[in-house]
Amino acid sequence: MTGFLNIDKPSGKSSAYIVNFVKRLTGCACGHFGTLDPFASGVLPVGLGNANRLFDYFLTKKKTYIARFYFGATTDTLDPEGTMTMGGEVPTEGEIRNILPKFVGTFEQMPPAYSAKSVGGRRSYELARRGEAPTLSSKRVTVERFDLLGQTGVHEFEFEITCGAGTYIRALARDLAEGLGTLGYCTALRRTASGIFTAETAVPPEKLTPENWRDYLIKTDSVLPFSAIFSEDKRLLQGQKVETELQDGLYKLYFAGEFYGLARAAGGLLKAEKKLC
Repeated sequence: MTGFLNIDKPSGKSSAYIVNFVKRLTGCACGHFGTLDPFASGVLPVGLGNANRLFDYFLTKKKTYIARFYFGATTDTLDPEGTMTMGGEVPTEGEIRNILPKFVGTFEQMPPAYSAKSVGGRRSYELARRGEAPTLSSKRVTVERFDLLGQTGVHEFEFEITCGAGTYIRALARDLAEGLGTLGYCTALRRTASGIFTAETAVPPEKLTPENWRDYLIKTDSVLPFSAIFSEDKRLLQGQKVETELQDGLYKLYFAGEFYGLARAAGGLLKAEKKLC
């Protein structure tokens, strides 16, 4: 069995918990495509079987979030689960709108101390929990859109953010507040899209049963944005290169009418690259 389940992860459950749930449910090797913090909810694509071989491809896709930021306080984890520190003023909507363009584009971002970043072979959050200050390096991230949706409380505002891989929304809350001369953290986070996977088609885990989960399985080839090619040349299945007139690039390869995987054309030669069936 291969394909994807687009899970609507509930708040309070880790991404690893969801993967283990799907593994027990389906009996397949599984992996998620872009982690969500436990306090966050929303789209968590889970690959089954050979679909996991597409991890690197899907990890680079842009993601969209609805986030709520609290101003005038922060926490050591930059989310509701940490220890709070008060300080700073609450900005106005106008002040926020004026500064948001500074956080759109490509720039360096420092990951939160409580993150899964590797520091000397240890997870950063493991060091932070032990009271150690992890030495982190900034990472280049891209934010495509950062819109203020409105004020949701005396201290809280809601935003919609579309960004590239590796962007920490918790860090955006910290940095936006700093730019406004105050403190801030992320109080709520929901991912509404991860590449082609959206919240509209996501299924809550409690709806899945051993009898119906196949009804929600998304075929691997249906989510790949490549042109399809059909072949009967068995040399491709043996890892050999064959001549082709195709333009250089990746293609969905079908053999004997059935989806096989990905093939790459380069320099007039075609070779099967990933078996995904």
